[in-house]
Amino acid sequence: MDMHLQPASVGRTEAGGLASPKAQNSEISSDFQTFLRMLTAQIQNQNPLEPIEASDFAVQLATFSGVEQQVRTNELLTQLTTRLGLSELANWVGRDALTPAPQFVDGSSLRLIPPDMQGSDRADLVLRDPDGQEAARYAVSPGAREILFEAPHQSEGGPRTGYYTFEIEGFRGGEKVVAAPALGYSRILEARNDAGQVFLVLEGGHQIDSTDVAGLRE
Repeated sequence: MDMHLQPASVGRTEAGGLASPKAQNSEISSDFQTFLRMLTAQIQNQNPLEPIEASDFAVQLATFSGVEQQVRTNELLTQLTTRLGLSELANWVGRDALTPAPQFVDGSSLRLIPPDMQGSDRADLVLRDPDGQEAARYAVSPGAREILFEAPHQSEGGPRTGYYTFEIEGFRGGEKVVAAPALGYSRILEARNDAGQVFLVLEGGHQIDSTDVAGLRE
């Protein structure tokens, strides 16, 4: 083993896309026809001794127009927000994220960022398989700011090729005082918004919350 220590949605069609201006105009036109029918019924059923003033009709029409305009404005704002949100999601894709997600171990060098091990006089880098079982353990410096890890070949006692999570265990006087993930970089393949939370899909199909990202690089 060679290990080096170094420092929603309004205005959408049934297919899920944004409703076209033509479709929205048809909806508004339909609502306007409904308003005219209601207004006609109101006129037909008014008290002939106390007829509705023409100014009242004008107020009702103005009110209806104002509501329709507000609905249309809200639709446009929703579309704009959706597009801006997609643009933000696109900024994640293709970048390398520093996270506690599993790393692919095949003998290649991995750059890992350990947790703060202050107070430890000894530290181990622990590899855990997808079931959470310990697969390998290697001594590292408790003062390391970065770890360049190269797993030995399986024939030399190294772990099988595959995905593993990394954990640092720090000891003082033989007693464990630190147990926290070591972070590694993974490429972001997909980003999606779910109920206001951004989730990222990494290489290997691992999904994490964007709040778990401690760093990014191109």
